[in-house]
Amino acid sequence: MDDPLEDDRPEDGTATLVRPQKTPEKERKRKGIPRYHVILWDDEGHTFDYVIRMLQELFGHPPGTGEKLAEAVNLLGRVTVLTTTKEHAELKVEQVTAYGEIAGDDSVGSMIATIEPDES
Repeated sequence: MDDPLEDDRPEDGTATLVRPQKTPEKERKRKGIPRYHVILWDDEGHTFDYVIRMLQELFGHPPGTGEKLAEAVNLLGRVTVLTTTKEHAELKVEQVTAYGEIAGDDSVGSMIATIEPDES
């Protein structure tokens, strides 16, 4: 027999497949791109409707999530509305700042948002 692989094959014709160990999801995230929170800050100049609508339009949050976040920012003074890459977080902060007034709403100007590193 002139088969060069003959010595590498088990005699019974079977082979063992060895799969590399998977890195746990949490560990993979830590080693990847750093994540940042977009923090929305409370103020007395914006209605719940304003906050909910802005969160829908800028972040894609459904109305129910928008309501929960609006309640949280009102109670806690701040709320994380998104965790993402630094560049995306910076873009979202700019969008919140530029969002401005909504016709027919008594809210004044834009809300304030900042970013901070995800330490988890």
